[in-house]
Amino acid sequence: MQFRWVAFSAIIVTLVLAAGCASTTPPESGALATPYPSGTVPSGASIVSSSGTFSLRAADLNPGDTLPQVYTCTGASESPQVTWENVPAGTKSLVLILEDPDAPKGIFTHWIVFNIPPDIHELARAQPNAKVLSNGAQQGDNSAGSRGYYPPCPPVGAEHRYRFFLYAVDMDITQPAADRDSINWALADHTLGRAEFVTTYKR
Repeated sequence: MQFRWVAFSAIIVTLVLAAGCASTTPPESGALATPYPSGTVPSGASIVSSSGTFSLRAADLNPGDTLPQVYTCTGASESPQVTWENVPAGTKSLVLILEDPDAPKGIFTHWIVFNIPPDIHELARAQPNAKVLSNGAQQGDNSAGSRGYYPPCPPVGAEHRYRFFLYAVDMDITQPAADRDSINWALADHTLGRAEFVTTYKR
């Protein structure tokens, strides 16, 4: 009888411990769960408004053109001019993201600019790596861990795509950390539209 009671008690303790390991407690303050991994695109496809298609363009290039060397690590490392038009109605802010989906270790985020005022239609060339730009927009951290624009620098011989995304957002973004994961978190369920522009570059 005593043996059975000891065995039953051991089973109860095991079940309690297992339940504790499976706890659904939310992440600690400051820890950010990520509904969209870096590189995935939150909801809000490119749209057509009454004024035309929400569209994006970089450095006067055509889609698929080679990014000029001046914007890369073998040139001046300047950020390119980026322009857009036909921002969706109801937009409170814009988010620009530049990524390399062909990086050897997975998607590399080269540039994040967020809280761009909706009445602004361009980012001028050669932006400083400041937290807040002259137009009031803010810059986040790239995959190298630095703020602002990180110039494309693929391995020699390999052509990579460089994808510019512009998101129309229904709010201003306030995050304790402005890296790709936290920006993706903020975009979830708040994206009104998305414009995309793709360039290429190889060394």
